Amino acid sequence: MSFSSDIKTELAAVTGSACCETAQAYGMAEYGRSFSASGVSLQTENKAVAQRYYDLLSSVCGVSPRMEEPAAGKTGLYTVSVDPSERERVLSHFGHGGREVALRLNRANLECEDCAAAFLRGVFLVCATVTNPQVDYHLEFNVPYLNLSRDLIALLGEQGLTAKTVRRKGNYIVYFKESEQIEDCLTGIGAMGASLELMNVKLVKSIRNNVNRAANCETANLDKTLAAALPQIEAVRRIEERLGFDALPEDLRELCRLRAENPEYSLRELGEALHPPLSRSGVNHRLQRILEIAEKLK
Repeated sequence: MSFSSDIKTELAAVTGSACCETAQAYGMAEYGRSFSASGVSLQTENKAVAQRYYDLLSSVCGVSPRMEEPAAGKTGLYTVSVDPSERERVLSHFGHGGREVALRLNRANLECEDCAAAFLRGVFLVCATVTNPQVDYHLEFNVPYLNLSRDLIALLGEQGLTAKTVRRKGNYIVYFKESEQIEDCLTGIGAMGASLELMNVKLVKSIRNNVNRAANCETANLDKTLAAALPQIEAVRRIEERLGFDALPEDLRELCRLRAENPEYSLRELGEALHPPLSRSGVNHRLQRILEIAEKLK
């Protein structure tokens, strides 16, 4: 199952007060496949969503919808529809005549302070998708009519959510790409499990990115150290082969051995390994002397 499907299955199990059930039924009906005198219906791949729509229309509007399921053992769409004789009852219950020139949100169906969230939950169930956060952060509502998309953006804005819109294949896409907005939207409509999963994915990504940045920084520093150490190591080898460490002043012998045995050591690490310890500038000064001696041996 997809991330979107999992969210919808979670939301389909969320219930509320009588007025909130009405608001959710209204959201599913108005933003579903068809909501007019010519048809009140919904199509979905998610059985839980189809069942929720069926149950809400039955309990809220007092009608007897029909549900058509895919053939046994096959994938496909679930279709829930209302018979022509009962469509007017559904439309009038939500304050619509079914022949409006422009379908708009009837706010009379949002009675209590929680009804807006219930309505948005219904809308999400029938026309929203969410990209798997492992891949990207994107939530969108696919709305067929301009005015309904505007009403949806306004209602989301009242919940503190700033959505954007774009036209795609004749429909109006209302969307979020910011992870925080998606989290707030999912939390607001009751998908707490999905919201927490998204937060966990973000946390893991953040930790992984920090580790990678630290590793990259460490690798870059190590590359710089090795690049600086190469001429020093070459100088130490030349001295060892042509002169021998014992011929060096005492303060350079130990440093030569340390540099030969530890090419990855930084100046600080070399200084800390000496007895007694020496500062970075002190180590650098001695290394310059070693380089000068090796240069004379060419």
